[in-house]
Amino acid sequence: MSAVELLSQGFVQHALVAAVLVSLAAGIVGALVVVNRLVFMTGGIAHTAYGGVGTAIFLGLPVLPITAVFTAGAALILGGLSVKRRERTDTLIGVIWAAGMAFGLILVDLSPGYQVGLMTYLFGSILTVGVRELWLMGGIDALVLGLTLYYYRDLLSFSFDPVFARTRGIPVTGLYLMLLMLVAQTVVMMIQVVGLLLVIALLTLPPYLAQRYTRTLGGMMALSAGLSLLFCLVGLYTSYWFDIGSGPAIIATASVIYLFVVGGEHLWTRAHR
Repeated sequence: MSAVELLSQGFVQHALVAAVLVSLAAGIVGALVVVNRLVFMTGGIAHTAYGGVGTAIFLGLPVLPITAVFTAGAALILGGLSVKRRERTDTLIGVIWAAGMAFGLILVDLSPGYQVGLMTYLFGSILTVGVRELWLMGGIDALVLGLTLYYYRDLLSFSFDPVFARTRGIPVTGLYLMLLMLVAQTVVMMIQVVGLLLVIALLTLPPYLAQRYTRTLGGMMALSAGLSLLFCLVGLYTSYWFDIGSGPAIIATASVIYLFVVGGEHLWTRAHR
């Protein structure tokens, strides 16, 4: 099949649109996650989302909308508890992480029939994204972009100097909870692209790379979004031609490029000492 014929296929067009939409949110939210050192927290939210998947499957309801509501609730609970009990944040994340996964697994086991599409939510399959999922992704993108633009200056202060931000009257706790909500919704839109188990990689690898070559938060977000799109497109191409899962292919692409860049910088530094 030629490239033109391939691009004329509806499922490929949906996959390309999904890659663009997911990359935008992942670039923006991922940069905030890395700058605020919320990677472990994000991992907890991502794995808790499996409880939402299990709930939707058990009730026979659409998976992504139900998971969005479930994950938002889990993020608010986790955020509220972590604010009140800062010294035990890592323990709280671990408990909610495990509880969400266990709850989802139990509900899936109790659901009648064999769940053939379950692996899609665990490891992703961007080629299965439909029109309804694209509308949901677009809505989440609008939410992420709108809130980030509106609160950009406050997020900037909050991310780099929360003490100063608090003295200026910026609602630090409110911004923290809002950020966790954005993380939760971004996780949901990424489920069908890379899967719950691999979400954390696409939310962190592009920002880590972008942080090395940018000096502003906005620049980091933009470069991170561009890198996310690059990883998605290369991974999609790889998965098609080698007939492998698209989610793992995307993350493998991101990992290889990350290791190549970091390793190349290390070798360059050693060679020019």
